[in-house]
Amino acid sequence: MNESIASSPDPTDEGLVRAIGVRALAANVVNQIIGSGIFVLPAAVAAILGPASVVAYLVCALGIGLLALCFAELGSRVVRSGGTYAYIETAFGPFVGFLAGILLWFGGEVISVAAISVVVVDSVLTAVGVDAGALVRAILLVTLLAGLAAANIRGVRTGARLVEVATAAKLVPLIALVILGVFFGERHNLAWTSVPSVRDVGRATLLLIFAFTGTEAALTSSGEVAAPARTIPRAILLGLTVVTTLYIGVQLAAQGILGPALATEQRAPLAAAAGHAIGTTGRQLILAGTLISAFGYLTGNILASPRMLFAFANDGLLPSRIAAVHRRYRTPHVAIATHAGLACAFAVTGTFRALAVLAVVPTLLVFLGCCLATLVLRRRDVRADGAPFRVPGGPVVPLITTGFILWLLTSAGRSEVLVVGAILVVASVLYVVRGRFNSVRQPTEQPS
Repeated sequence: MNESIASSPDPTDEGLVRAIGVRALAANVVNQIIGSGIFVLPAAVAAILGPASVVAYLVCALGIGLLALCFAELGSRVVRSGGTYAYIETAFGPFVGFLAGILLWFGGEVISVAAISVVVVDSVLTAVGVDAGALVRAILLVTLLAGLAAANIRGVRTGARLVEVATAAKLVPLIALVILGVFFGERHNLAWTSVPSVRDVGRATLLLIFAFTGTEAALTSSGEVAAPARTIPRAILLGLTVVTTLYIGVQLAAQGILGPALATEQRAPLAAAAGHAIGTTGRQLILAGTLISAFGYLTGNILASPRMLFAFANDGLLPSRIAAVHRRYRTPHVAIATHAGLACAFAVTGTFRALAVLAVVPTLLVFLGCCLATLVLRRRDVRADGAPFRVPGGPVVPLITTGFILWLLTSAGRSEVLVVGAILVVASVLYVVRGRFNSVRQPTEQPS
């Protein structure tokens, strides 16, 4: 009989109050998942599957649901703050944990910021009725990201206020569109013209993962969840049920209103659907919702994500210059500028669809690590306070989810594989070089 291993709490978690219950965590899951991607993705998915797009949503929801069960078990075994990063590090050690952190930062943060920045600029151009060229779009993207970076460099309170202002209203236009679909949608627009191929379903599902990620972000507060073995699985499944229901309703509404034309509305498909149903008022409502959601995501990301770079640099895993703190504003200005600058470079050179896929591939690799971590931590019987939640069926769910992720990765293009491979190589070299540098430097700094 294996002896259980206690999950070591993170020292930074000491003093945290475990006050987050099922409803609060489920609401956070919904808030973290639903972003601006859903305002654009229905057209991209319709371009691949047409009226059969709902299949991709169901497949995506099933796969994410199975993954959520793995997250539930991991969250009840490892109660350190940090979510997926903490799970993988606990299972596989600091090197793999570092790679997971870099992949999360690159895919889930930098490239996601680039993709959502494109959504903001395209929505603004659509709202004012301007078909701008590449130079104008580039100027707008640089202005947007530079402005957000400057606001956060000036102080964390400024960035936090921006997040508070931009958070709450994103659900209203989505629900409104679903209601419009009930009254203005045409049944014949939802009729399947063919059975989708497995390959096309995989391509569409890979895109949709962009709109379904966020559960892992909600779990970064695991150190403050009450009764995690009970709360985390219930909250995840409740949150995912709400999200999936709303997403399918949005896709059916847009498809029902626009029919085949949905696939051609790549910039602002939901605004086009609302405009077709009730005119300019509906179009402007959806565009406003898109901008609110997208801007809220960007302000939150530029506020929080550079702190990951700052932490890596503080730990000696990245150049120490990245951990510099502004003398006047007391913010990690180099980390913020680096994060925003990289996002801007990708945003200027990519389309939303290409960036969404590039964001998903490294995120899926982290999810793959979480599936394997579930098996490892269960075998070692790592646990926190009390009996952990165990995914029913033994290793079946983690292994099925592993297969689901590997299937999705086969739909990735060569360019995405090359970029992610390059990121892993660079991160590995940095880890080895900085580790050797620190081990050589440390003895020389000891007093003789």
